[in-house]
Amino acid sequence: MKTVVGIGLGASAQDFKFNTKFLGRQLSIHRVGTNGSIAKATRLLKYWEPRADLIGLGLIKDRYEAGTQRLVEEDSARLKAVVSSVPVTDGAALGEILQEWAVRHAQAELGNYFNNARVLFFSGLRNNKLALALSEHTENLMFADPLLQLGVPKLLTSMEALKLYGTGAHYVRDWAPPSVMASDLVRQWTRFVLRKAMHKASVIVASLVDLDEFGLEELAGKTIITSTATDQRIAQLRDKGVYMVIDGSPVLKGHVLGPYLLDAMISAATGKQPQAIAHDDYLEIITGQQLAPRIIYPNGFKRVNRFAFVIHPLSQEYFKKVKPIELLSQVSPPVLMDSLEKIMAYAPPFVYSRVSGIRSPTGVEAEGWLISVGGTPKEIMQHNPEFTYRRLLAAAAMARRLGAQIMGLGAFTKVVGDAGVSVARRSPLPITTGNSYSASGALWAAHDALLRMRLLPTPKGRERVKFKAMVVGATGAIGSVCARLMAKAAEEVYLVSPETAKLLSLKESILQETPDAKLFLAARADKNIADMDMIVTATSGAGKKVLDIMQVKPGCVITDVARPLDLPPEEVAKRPDVLVIESGEIQLPGDVHMKNIGLPKGVVYACLAETIVLTLEGRFENFTVGRAIEWAKVREIYQLGIKHGMTLAAISGVNGPFSDEDIEGVRQRALAARAEQASPARTANPRKKARPRSTGQP
Repeated sequence: MKTVVGIGLGASAQDFKFNTKFLGRQLSIHRVGTNGSIAKATRLLKYWEPRADLIGLGLIKDRYEAGTQRLVEEDSARLKAVVSSVPVTDGAALGEILQEWAVRHAQAELGNYFNNARVLFFSGLRNNKLALALSEHTENLMFADPLLQLGVPKLLTSMEALKLYGTGAHYVRDWAPPSVMASDLVRQWTRFVLRKAMHKASVIVASLVDLDEFGLEELAGKTIITSTATDQRIAQLRDKGVYMVIDGSPVLKGHVLGPYLLDAMISAATGKQPQAIAHDDYLEIITGQQLAPRIIYPNGFKRVNRFAFVIHPLSQEYFKKVKPIELLSQVSPPVLMDSLEKIMAYAPPFVYSRVSGIRSPTGVEAEGWLISVGGTPKEIMQHNPEFTYRRLLAAAAMARRLGAQIMGLGAFTKVVGDAGVSVARRSPLPITTGNSYSASGALWAAHDALLRMRLLPTPKGRERVKFKAMVVGATGAIGSVCARLMAKAAEEVYLVSPETAKLLSLKESILQETPDAKLFLAARADKNIADMDMIVTATSGAGKKVLDIMQVKPGCVITDVARPLDLPPEEVAKRPDVLVIESGEIQLPGDVHMKNIGLPKGVVYACLAETIVLTLEGRFENFTVGRAIEWAKVREIYQLGIKHGMTLAAISGVNGPFSDEDIEGVRQRALAARAEQASPARTANPRKKARPRSTGQP
């Protein structure tokens, strides 16, 4: 029986020994900790040299890559020189394989986990191959080598910078005056800078010994990539709030084997010197022994994905909410506010709000940032599309630096130019306009409102509700999908658009999908508007009047999904017997925290909800871009929304959410208006129009 000893930097309280048959050979395994003491390691090496057949040294990597060079650590070289009669290995080559495999396994198993993650390496030089593997998925890499090796308050932020640093860092370190490097001031400043970097990072690559001095404030919510995470270590990380640990070290006989100890076992069992073990040998042994990386959740399953969403002011009223401008707006003439509106269109993007607390029933969480660009719809439409593209790309660059994994376009930014195609092609992040969920949410809200009004005949059994619907702006991005959905639900659908040829083509396309649909075409909305039970307005009219609300049937449900609205508040106020809703807002799951966006707590517009649904699902891809919205994606995003706990929020109108009493009030006024229209006096004088009995919508 051969004796294999592993001498590690960790605590001696975690020592173990056991006998096992490994690769056909009987081995006696001993793991001995040094409690971080190099002196103790020297004594242990001398003690075990005559007693062991192989020694694994788990203190420091024997060498690390620095550009084209390989540098040898002095402590490691000195310790190895203590032993002359027994082979000694630090398992560096095996450790690199296991750690890189663990990361690649996690990326595949968890699905896009490291996409644009903010990763902090305590030492990029010692984890060069791991950094190269992660650089395939994210550019947000930070390396603390100059900070921890030289006391320089600077982090490296690219693989190129790490390579350049590595080619000369050892010379600088040898030259630096020891008294300066060891001063309390340098040490305190180094720790301050490192802690700030840890706060920003979502993933930290470090040894567990390196993390001992840090606690809940630095490690809560983090993913740790490390080696040799024992049960005791996992318990410590649990208390520090760590979400996930990724470790390539395998477990044998209930004990975690560090690469240095496993490499020594392989050498002892095969009879090969450590330096003679080839990568093919490792591959054969790893697959033959069915060794596997570990993904550990110290506090139960936790995953947080990240998003960004672009918002912009809809009018000058938005600027009046900004503190420095609020007082000025009260005394300034309108011409000054007009000038301010123009200036703000050129302003760089900024973070309006951080969003947190979104939690899916699946256990996945989402956090993100609302990034504001300064152009109102009026200003956006006065510039060429490239003007808006540049600002959206600047927002995407900011989102990438923040660690977002996908970015959504809100309101008017998604209808400019080619509706996100150019931005998606040039952006460092995947892009979605949210139009698929906007279409789904609009019809979801409209159908719910129609049922709550209770003005239509109650269907029998599985019959569909029989109603007539109109889609104004039917050839647009959202309008065309609304038309397809309506064709499956309504008895008759009237499609309205001034684009005659597109309208004819749309009808042909819908009939191929829904052959029994009854479709009627019109260039103007006033042709059949008085007979409609439901109207969806989805134009890009930028404030132009698209329909006459005075011609609408009492009790009609109008869903206005256009931004800016097709029906301004003053128009809505003319018909208190009509229910006008502003698309379908979505209630997010969890205890959501973000700044006010004009909706109740936790309620967001459907386009933002689409970005969040994709984030929770880990679908970091260009989902909805361009003007042609796919019906399959509308259906898919709806189903994914249900999976992740999205619900239709309280239906909102121009004055905020409708309560049950508000909807009942509209219903009663609609019934009264219909009764008045059907009265003998009304029949005798058909030209006399029924007048609403109040001046505002509830």
